Amino acid sequence: MHTQFLQQAIALALDNVETGAGGPYGAVIVKDKQIIAASGNKVTQNNDPTAHAEIMTIRLACTKLNSFQLRDCILYTSCEPCPMCLGAIYWARLATVYFACSRHDAAQAQFDDSFIYDQIALLPAERSIPMHHVTGLNDTQPFKAWSEKKDKVLY
Repeated sequence: MHTQFLQQAIALALDNVETGAGGPYGAVIVKDKQIIAASGNKVTQNNDPTAHAEIMTIRLACTKLNSFQLRDCILYTSCEPCPMCLGAIYWARLATVYFACSRHDAAQAQFDDSFIYDQIALLPAERSIPMHHVTGLNDTQPFKAWSEKKDKVLY
């Protein structure tokens, strides 16, 4: 059954390439052996660098299920998720992920995200896009308010 859903993710990726809709990526989310969401990569179509197939599919599944968590769902994707998608997968709390191509296969096609993995390991100020930690601006006030909030929705 897993290969069937992976084949559908691959078909979405191939369709994206053939129609010019976006990059060579596709993803489907399955719950109870039924596809509840599917999408190809929409980065160029939407002019949105976050519109990866996995992200688009997570958004669609969350909308359909009216939930920000996908605990009982499985993601099938045409390629190993990038660092951004990996973060979204954990935040969505997907149960399992199956992928077809590896990130090394993607790199051979000029979709190399190894530099992002390398950047994550660096201190913020040492990254190629410098990140400066500014303190003394009541910066922890939102977290204090959250900690004291009685009716918060935990995630």
